[in-house]
Formats: sequence, structure tokens, C-alpha cells
Amino acid sequence: MPDLIDGSENITVHGIFNWILLLAIFSIITVIGNYIGYKHPITDSLIGMFILSLLTLAGVWMERYLPFNISSIIYISVMGIILAFPGMPTSEFVSYYVSKIELLSIVTVFLAYVGIGMGKSWNEFKALGLRAIIVTVLVIASTYLGAAVVAHIVLVMTGVPV
Repeated sequence: MPDLIDGSENITVHGIFNWILLLAIFSIITVIGNYIGYKHPITDSLIGMFILSLLTLAGVWMERYLPFNISSIIYISVMGIILAFPGMPTSEFVSYYVSKIELLSIVTVFLAYVGIGMGKSWNEFKALGLRAIIVTVLVIASTYLGAAVVAHIVLVMTGVPV
């Protein structure tokens, strides 16, 4: 089975279809997990995942076609912040529906996808050795810890009881 995302610089109709297919599958699985685990209404979760998927597609397109050397995650984050920024006409709509998507639901599906991808290239992964595994674990743990510290500081500064 060919890769759904080929990583090429040009976006073709076939490539866009593959991105949409991948995001649709990802969204459906996330919505099911969101409903079962957190009891969020399916329609609200679907709308939230649709918003996130549109942001993802726009960010990928911008990364490849704008003349700046900026990662798609930056574009996606900035667009999301702008759309959800208080005072923007889209703020309440975007904030309401995206808040119906639990992070753990998204991460679970993402890690399953990564696991499948690693399973396809297990020999390459084993060739990286123990050092690569240790570095990977440390990077993931550091990212999580850093995000938790920043979130805690922001919550304390805004007066939210922690």
C-alpha cells in the first residue's frame, strides 16, 4: 500500500484527496473515542474535528506554496489562535466546537497511526539503536513537562485555581 502522504513539495489533486481521506478517518476515530470516553455529542465533535482538519489542510497548503520557510504547524497554530481570539467574529463558534475535542482522544489516534507506521519499518527503527529510543523518550517527556509548566504558570497568572 503506498503512503497516503508522500511528502512531495507539490500538492496534486491525488495528494489533497489523500490528505482529506486521512483526516476524515482520523476525525471519525477521534469523534468515536470522544463520544465513548468523554460523552461529548457526536455532532459537536464532528464540527470541531472539521474545523481542525480545515486548519490542517490550510496550513499544509501554506507551507508548500507561500514563499516563506515556515513549518505548517506554525501556520496552523497562528490561524487557530486568530480564529479563536476573543473579539474575533469566529471566536465563540471555534472555541465552543474545538473545546468539544479532548486532547487525549486526538493523541490516542495519532499514536496508533505512528505505531502502524513504525510497524511497517520496524527494521529501520531497530537500526537506530538504544540511543535513539532514549533521545525520543526524553524529547517527548521534556515537551510534555515544558507544556505542563507553561500551562500551570498561565493558569496561576489568570487566577484559575489549580
